[in-house]
Amino acid sequence: MRWIQLLTAAVLPFTALAAKKTSGDRFNDFRSNSLSTGAIKLDDASYSQLTKAPRDYSVAVLLTAMDTRFGCVLCREFQPEWDLLAKSWVKGDKNAESRMVFGTLDFVDGKGTFQSLMLQTAPVLLYFPPTVGPNAKVGAQTARFDFNQGPQPAEAVHAWISRQLPANIPKPPIVRPVNWVKIITVTTAILGVITFFAVAAPYVVPILQNRNLWAAFSLIGVLLFTSGHMFNHIRKVPYVAGDGRGGISYFAGGFSNQFGLESQIVAAIYAVLSFAAISLAIKVPRIANPKAQQLAVFLWSGVILCTYSFLLSIFRMKNGGYPFWLPPF
Repeated sequence: MRWIQLLTAAVLPFTALAAKKTSGDRFNDFRSNSLSTGAIKLDDASYSQLTKAPRDYSVAVLLTAMDTRFGCVLCREFQPEWDLLAKSWVKGDKNAESRMVFGTLDFVDGKGTFQSLMLQTAPVLLYFPPTVGPNAKVGAQTARFDFNQGPQPAEAVHAWISRQLPANIPKPPIVRPVNWVKIITVTTAILGVITFFAVAAPYVVPILQNRNLWAAFSLIGVLLFTSGHMFNHIRKVPYVAGDGRGGISYFAGGFSNQFGLESQIVAAIYAVLSFAAISLAIKVPRIANPKAQQLAVFLWSGVILCTYSFLLSIFRMKNGGYPFWLPPF
């Protein structure tokens, strides 16, 4: 048993040395750490180790300030998109063909790095191209992503990083997780609408098939558009205007001008004329009493005469050269 103890004591230092020894390839070491997290959580020392030259791999580092003491709302809004991008890239690049490493350096863990870079704001996304190897660019500088337009989706950052990489390097796509809450919400809403229509159909369908209702809607639409409703919205005309004498002018001079209230008055005139014409054509012939029928004919004819006379007077008011008129106006 003694010789076994002696052998164990002799081998133990070499075992400890082998455990502490790394592979010597920084890319493989950092990539092995990113397989579970996507973006490696860095500090000042690991940031320097990851980005120092020479390097035969690319690095994308997000410098952020997630602590609530700093009040960086943009940092907290962008962090989920950054994590999604890093995890999608690492999972999609199983063979490490792109030789890309993602890292995240929080201000709490990297105050020295923030000071050395003279950063006053966050978040800041930096891309470090390879300095040696087949994908190295001569004179390539560190690129910085612009957050001036607010929080960016993962797709926008993915497109920016893809532009930095050579064309022959694969760019794994972003794979968003299935949003089950949205799917369940939309499905429930659709089923609710279908159920509502199925229950309300016996009551709603007769209303929708009512010819008088559609006739009323059509008549209202015709009156609105023939009176200049769209003209008011396009030209942004005033509702009324002063007449220069302390009063209010309801009608604008000239046929190419009008006020908002003017179009409503004209629509009301057209409505009275339409209702009178419909009554003469439909209601009056159904009156059984001859005298009452005769009285209705004279009444509605008088309404048409007076209303149309007032309409012609408005035309003359807008343009003094208008030649037509009818009594009493």
